[in-house]
Amino acid sequence: MTIKVGERMPEGSFGIMTAEGPGSLSTADLFAGKTVVLFAVPGAFTPTCSMNHLPGYVKHAAEIRAKGVDTIACMAVNDAFVMNAWGRDREVGDKVLMLADGNGAYTKALGLELDLSGMGLGHRSQRFAILVKNGVVAQLHVEAPREFKVSAAENILKNL
Repeated sequence: MTIKVGERMPEGSFGIMTAEGPGSLSTADLFAGKTVVLFAVPGAFTPTCSMNHLPGYVKHAAEIRAKGVDTIACMAVNDAFVMNAWGRDREVGDKVLMLADGNGAYTKALGLELDLSGMGLGHRSQRFAILVKNGVVAQLHVEAPREFKVSAAENILKNL
């Protein structure tokens, strides 16, 4: 079942890259007492994700933060090594926190999984953006199949 506005984000953890190597970040540490924009993409290095989705958040990060957002986080069903390499490739710096949902467990807990097995990509995340305030969904923007509109940084910025 898909998460809804007003519901608490599920508990879980994400893979992250630290100075010491792969690490973990809990949802409690990510969401507690903070306003977070969590956006998800079907896959790192894929065309729309790399050319539009992630770059939009990098470009508008300061404006989004100026509206009261503490953290902008990008999640994909990829491992921490891939998410780290993608972040470096797209020059995200400290503007966007790159989160790995390696096995898709968090995506599944949100009810936002996407089966791309027919394209050889396996199970991934739908494209979406969630505004989370202190662990509770304040806004939920899930894209229609093959769309890129409502989860874009520009739309989130407009709705803050």
